[in-house]
Amino acid sequence: MFLASPRRLRSSGIIGMNQRNFGLIARYNQRRLYPLVDDKLKTKLLAQKAGISVPELLGTLRCQHDVKQLKRLLDTHNQFVIKPVKGSGGKGILVITKHDHNLYFKPSGDALKLADIERHVSNILSGLHSLGGKPDMVMIESLIQLDPVFANYSHQGIPDLRVIILKGYPIMAMLRLTTHASDGRANLHQGAVGVGIDIRTGKALHAVQFGKPITHHPDTRRTFSELAIPHWDRLLPLAAACYEMTGLGYLGVDIVLDKNLGPMIIELNARPGLSIQVANSAGLAPRVAVIEAIENMEFTPEQRVRFSQKTFSESFEAPSSHL
Repeated sequence: MFLASPRRLRSSGIIGMNQRNFGLIARYNQRRLYPLVDDKLKTKLLAQKAGISVPELLGTLRCQHDVKQLKRLLDTHNQFVIKPVKGSGGKGILVITKHDHNLYFKPSGDALKLADIERHVSNILSGLHSLGGKPDMVMIESLIQLDPVFANYSHQGIPDLRVIILKGYPIMAMLRLTTHASDGRANLHQGAVGVGIDIRTGKALHAVQFGKPITHHPDTRRTFSELAIPHWDRLLPLAAACYEMTGLGYLGVDIVLDKNLGPMIIELNARPGLSIQVANSAGLAPRVAVIEAIENMEFTPEQRVRFSQKTFSESFEAPSSHL
């Protein structure tokens, strides 16, 4: 399906880069609103103000001089995540799962010294991982505690869920599962597994790694046919509410599930990628057409979710391959 000609892809409802850029991003996202999602610190503060759950902020570093404060910030935390405020694609994110005296351990078990982390933070501040290479800031967040449902579907990392929201309606969802190949990161380009999720039920439909269909997690060998997302009826309204929170008509909402705190927003994206179509073995275009045909948009997030669940069930389109 996805190695077909451009004409066949269009007939299958696959949206390409140009159509996404001009027909969705440029049409529904005002450029003045981009800083609300390009700056992860602004996103976090905005979500907190709106009452939307996010990981706890442990500290921020705004300039090279602040690197001296790093040891004091980290000494009181055994686990944490260091992120560039304006990074993209998961670049520059450092996850520490254990702190033992002067050593900090990554999910892989590799040990870092404080000097290693200081160097990493300094690189973030200099703009190494930021959009456009401009000077950046550093966020230090609490580490998400893995929900037990993902214990057999994750390798040394925390999976996340990407939900595409159009005009406040969830239209497609994908779970990104960490693997050995992705070094414990939920990044498809680095080898994470993308699992298409049924909007109505939260159950897995189809899975890919490096663009190729798979039926089992490559490391744990657990079959995806048994996978279902918990808290699904709480999670989708959370994603849909980001429309009111940001004013962006087309966005990707990234959500993690903490075993104690439930669903939490970790990032919003005003330019979400298109690989979610590969993970779902289905095109976005037919779903976009349904939402664009709705005339009355005065609905609550919960009402919009109910519409999407009724409309975009597994039977809405017929993916070429199911689990």
